Amino acid sequence: MMQEGTEPVASPEPTITSSTPPTTGSTVAAGEGGTQTLPTSSGSRLPTPTPSTQSAVVSDAESEWRKMLEPYLKSGTQQQTAAPREPEAALPPLLPLSGGAARVGMLVPLSGKTAPLGQAMLNAAQMAMFDFADTDFELLPHDTAGRPEDASFAATMVIGDGASLLIGPLLAPSVQAVAPISRAAGVPVIGFSSDRTVAGNGVYTMGFLPENEVERVVTYALGQGLTRFAVLAPDDAYGATIVSALSATASRYGGSVVDLAYYHPSGADIEAVVRRLADYDTRREALERMREELAGKDDELSRKALERLSLLETLGDLPFDALMIADGGDRLQRVAAMLPFFDIDPKKIRILGTGQWDTRGIGTEPALMGAWFAAPPPTARQSFEKRYRDLYGKPPPRLATLAYDAMALAAVLARGDNPNPYAPEAIMLQSGYAGRDGIFRFTDIGTAERGLSVLEVEQRGNRVIDAAPKGFSSLIN
Repeated sequence: MMQEGTEPVASPEPTITSSTPPTTGSTVAAGEGGTQTLPTSSGSRLPTPTPSTQSAVVSDAESEWRKMLEPYLKSGTQQQTAAPREPEAALPPLLPLSGGAARVGMLVPLSGKTAPLGQAMLNAAQMAMFDFADTDFELLPHDTAGRPEDASFAATMVIGDGASLLIGPLLAPSVQAVAPISRAAGVPVIGFSSDRTVAGNGVYTMGFLPENEVERVVTYALGQGLTRFAVLAPDDAYGATIVSALSATASRYGGSVVDLAYYHPSGADIEAVVRRLADYDTRREALERMREELAGKDDELSRKALERLSLLETLGDLPFDALMIADGGDRLQRVAAMLPFFDIDPKKIRILGTGQWDTRGIGTEPALMGAWFAAPPPTARQSFEKRYRDLYGKPPPRLATLAYDAMALAAVLARGDNPNPYAPEAIMLQSGYAGRDGIFRFTDIGTAERGLSVLEVEQRGNRVIDAAPKGFSSLIN
């Protein structure tokens, strides 16, 4: 998962009034203090590819979409009607903008290194548009190529075409490039970055904030009696963010950080850093001295003690009872493999992680079995993933739900006769929204506050051990 920076938020209380489940394509407010629901469709309303076209969906979705968009990326912005086109459809003619249409620009990379992710996010946004948008809702997609200068140009083009809201860009530098243009035009931005520093003054970020995740899992660990924390982190901005969040949360709720160790972002020194954190050499020497001392004795008690020591790698306890590993992907696997090697026993030390662990296959590393991390509740996302896979022939990337929820929110707010549907008071609805990544709302500084679950790593998946809240309390900001 892409992480760029963070900000802490308060953990929400699970208070919400009930409401009748909404019908497909509708949204229902749960009443005062309730959560606005972005409902799951009751059966896919998107056309299911027939056997004769399935291969095109599976193999050519990205290239076909890029071909469709290319003429408009060169000269301006493409307009779409509310229902998204299937990837294999022929290029439709440009339609004139209707006078009362709600126009939303979407800025994602459709070329360059991150094009596959950008295309998937556009796909997800179209799914949401089909589910929720009225017929006069228009999507204006534009390629950012993953570059700030292209994002700036794209923002200028879609605002010139009448967009009243921008969704995207993907990364912080591009959001920063777009912000002055959008502010000057009075057009709000809902970006996908997780860098809190780009948010505010009309710019909102949908990204998952590592500080939220750290606070959630650490407060849960403290509730289970774990109070002494250590952290292993890459020596970069993300690692520093996790260390800061862990220190602040532990201090606020009565815990302490007793040790921390940074390794080079390349991972070249992971073995040496884990060895130092484990105090392996000192504990190994203590074991050898005890063995020598017992070997010089001839009594039965000493012989039995020596037998027990033969099963150990080191002697002496570590000063922490929980270890946060601030990493994911290949580096996480390398760090985890070193833990038992240097006698950091996961049966004695609870391993904690971040939202980067919210991915398939993490339980294949034995040292991570039983570890805890915080992430959005998986249930709602599962139905989205199935629909996406059925339509496009492959699973969506993890961040695709951000695009779905952002576009669903835009479509829901555009309904009705509100002449300014994207005003701050509408976007920052106090009671929040229920999306495909659980409940969320925007804070007054523009970041997304989310209700997170705590999950435990298992061999074949991750199990929710502490459920996410179902609503926000009006007393928590």
